[in-house]
Amino acid sequence: MLNYLIIDDIILNSLKEDVPFGDITTSCIVTDDEIAQATVICKEDGILCGLPVFSRVFHLLGNVEFTPFIKEGTPLICGDEIGILKGNAKNILIGERVALNLIQRMSGIATLTKKYSDILEGFKTEILDTRKTTPLLRIIEKYAVKIGGGKNHRYSLSDGILIKDNHISYAGSITNAVSLAKENCSFVRKIEVETETKEDVLEALASGVDIIMLDNMSPKMVKEMVLLIDKKALIECSGNITLETVCSYAECGVDYISSGSLTHSFKVLDISLKNLSKL
Repeated sequence: MLNYLIIDDIILNSLKEDVPFGDITTSCIVTDDEIAQATVICKEDGILCGLPVFSRVFHLLGNVEFTPFIKEGTPLICGDEIGILKGNAKNILIGERVALNLIQRMSGIATLTKKYSDILEGFKTEILDTRKTTPLLRIIEKYAVKIGGGKNHRYSLSDGILIKDNHISYAGSITNAVSLAKENCSFVRKIEVETETKEDVLEALASGVDIIMLDNMSPKMVKEMVLLIDKKALIECSGNITLETVCSYAECGVDYISSGSLTHSFKVLDISLKNLSKL
């Protein structure tokens, strides 16, 4: 899932941003051939995510080896030692911030996703992410959702047909939008339609869509729509669903709940690189 052709671009561009003309502080203090080690420490509880990306930063810089003590996706307790870096002291210091920024972000997303997936344990409903991701970081953010126990919705606009309110407005109706999609896209593509009212749901059903998204509906209305759809299409629920309300939507019997909050409202997990010392 982690395509290193994309990951390497993220890392190299991040390093260019952070070290455009060299690390002038490190260059004053550390010589080119000095060897050191440092420990990666978690400073709060959460889910560990991003070890391959963290390690890749130092692989690209060169002459630094990262040895993890804890596996990807493992619950962390404040104070846990995640792993140790050994190698070129300059490269450890140059890569520190970029590597930590990425692993903290990914661990934060995995931690929030795990909270949702734990709440949904026992239901048939699965938690999905959305395309509300940080520009150019989508691949690592969606990977983090998977590590946290969630599932990925479409990765990009090229992946699937999702007819939303503006598509419907432009086409004139759900019926016309679906008809155009069927006419102009391959039959192997599933068609999903966003609905906001009972009338929308009835029109989507009559149009023969594969997935119906119930957008910004109350749990009471969602339950009514689930009965109305009666397994004639998969059901996705979305729109301002929180940790406090997700269970009430799952109880309605929907197949999926999608939440943009997984990748736009998470808190980064506090992870530090400590005790850098010469070897």
